[in-house]
Amino acid sequence: MMDDLDRRILGALQKNNRLSFAELADLVGSSAASCMRRVNKLRSDGVITADISLVDPKAVGKSLTVVVTVELDRERLDLVDDFKRAMRAAKEVTQCYMVTGDADFVLIVAVEDVEAFDVFVKTKLYTNPNVRKFKSMIALDRVKFEPRTLL
Repeated sequence: MMDDLDRRILGALQKNNRLSFAELADLVGSSAASCMRRVNKLRSDGVITADISLVDPKAVGKSLTVVVTVELDRERLDLVDDFKRAMRAAKEVTQCYMVTGDADFVLIVAVEDVEAFDVFVKTKLYTNPNVRKFKSMIALDRVKFEPRTLL
């Protein structure tokens, strides 16, 4: 079980995971040694799943973000698993969610331009015999992006 100190540590690390243990300790009101032990335990328990750097898509030439809803033709487990594998392997797909409602999946696709999105559609969606239909929405402005978990 996590306590309030673990939650404060996670909250601070979600804002900046490059803090030293001394800086983290100052922020959360604990000792550096305690923070180090707790962070290591949170990592070994799988609570902290990765330490990454977030990159601005536009800075690396991915200026087009597209939200795509996908409806599958058949929802057999093997076909759903095949679609999941294909989306995990698609470098253009930065997020993929299996959802309830009118669609079966929601994809976040980051590409260079409309032509690159067209290639993605033709090679990853049209070629999949289990994709019944999809709808795409081009993002005009990223109003909020906070890859964190509320604690």
